[in-house]
Amino acid sequence: MHRLFAAAIVATFTVTACPPPSGEGEGEGEGEGEGEGEGEGEGEGEGEGEGEGEGEGEGEGEGEGEGFPRAGFGTITACPDISAALLASTPSFFSTTLDFGDDGYDDEDLPLLTAGAQQMMSEGTAGGSSIVSEAFAFELLDRCHGATLYKSETEVIYDVAGSKLTDLVVDIDGARYGVSVVRALVFPTTQDLPYPPADATSLLTRKLSDILISSENVSAEDAWDKQLLAVVADTADYADVWLTAWQDLDDAVKADTIIYVTISEGIDDPLYVNR
Repeated sequence: MHRLFAAAIVATFTVTACPPPSGEGEGEGEGEGEGEGEGEGEGEGEGEGEGEGEGEGEGEGEGEGEGFPRAGFGTITACPDISAALLASTPSFFSTTLDFGDDGYDDEDLPLLTAGAQQMMSEGTAGGSSIVSEAFAFELLDRCHGATLYKSETEVIYDVAGSKLTDLVVDIDGARYGVSVVRALVFPTTQDLPYPPADATSLLTRKLSDILISSENVSAEDAWDKQLLAVVADTADYADVWLTAWQDLDDAVKADTIIYVTISEGIDDPLYVNR
């Protein structure tokens, strides 16, 4: 189903300096139609770093640091350096690849996940059906950036009843971040269909708008410094469509949210199956 994506895309952009569209996609099975996959409730190392120039999508430089990516279930190609973006007041965009090879995740593999991902799998979601993709979104943040799980979706407290929710809250380097997760795919996955750009724009706008609402309504006890939108993308092409959609969005909608895309390779169907 996938082309081999030999290296992670490691890209960072600011509101004022964006590279030429290279795009990225996302889908979600929340009634958006045939063109979307699903989401809701819908990396590191010593290799590549992130681009720093005016509009450069990739760049040389140090990765996330020695010891990253940590070993675990599935191979992380490289970890983007998000340290500056975590502290910035501008939006940013990163991408990496997680390759399962010929060993797709099943319940017997639970002990191979990080402690936080295991906790998420046991607690479930607040009504969504994407717990596996949410758990692996945390896997990337732990194995690439040393994140620890502060609270899962069912534990976070909000001051406003019926508020939009974030899927998990993590601690990275002593600071707290909300993480929302969405899956990017097009059904049927066996046909390798292109992702509709209009659907990517619509879904991305909605997810980023929900992030602003949940950030405003979260209780002081669980409040985070900013949020990440973790996108689990079925192909590198979908990630490209998402990037293009993100570049064209209004700055007020982007706010300071970090877009963190994980392109899945190998036997990755468990990420996209509702459970």
